[in-house]
Amino acid sequence: MSGVTRLEKQGRLRRLLGRLSSSQEDLLSAELRRDTEDSGCTRICDCGDRQIVKVAGTLRTVTQRPRAGVPALEAELFDGSAPLDVVWLGRRSIAGIEPGRRLIASGRIAMNRGRPVLFNPRYELRPIGQDSGQE
Repeated sequence: MSGVTRLEKQGRLRRLLGRLSSSQEDLLSAELRRDTEDSGCTRICDCGDRQIVKVAGTLRTVTQRPRAGVPALEAELFDGSAPLDVVWLGRRSIAGIEPGRRLIASGRIAMNRGRPVLFNPRYELRPIGQDSGQE
């Protein structure tokens, strides 16, 4: 009779898979931080209220949410250090603005409920399927 039960083996497997998935998230965050540094942008965690910044990251979510009766396209940009809300007022959609897309955005930071927000930023879409160091 074995000293290790089937339930113990399943528990070990779950812990191993949990460590692997969190390591994957850590690796993605580290890659995003490197991309931010390589593009000469400010880390989101270093952005202050009313500061003019240029940030880079990946869009995690994109939603359409009216603000004061005006259409607004909202996205969450993540650079590996912190999230940033990006809001385009008066827009229902923008070609290329979709979850998973990398972009560089610039403008003046505003704080909204403790989170940094860029309203109507200038932006540059990064090429799909290419990392920052490749051609």
